[in-house]
Amino acid sequence: MNTRSTTWRGLSEAERAGEPVELMLAHPALIKRPVIEDGEALHLGWDKAVQAALL
Repeated sequence: MNTRSTTWRGLSEAERAGEPVELMLAHPALIKRPVIEDGEALHLGWDKAVQAALL
């Protein structure tokens, strides 16, 4: 989670306390290094194909 981004600084305390996955779905700019492990698979990046595979 990129906590130094302007997106993060613009969130309220309540939003920051939310579930990390939900925050990243709502604000993709918060993803610092988009390498996502899903069981046995690794997903690189955060494009529509990766989002579809994870949702």
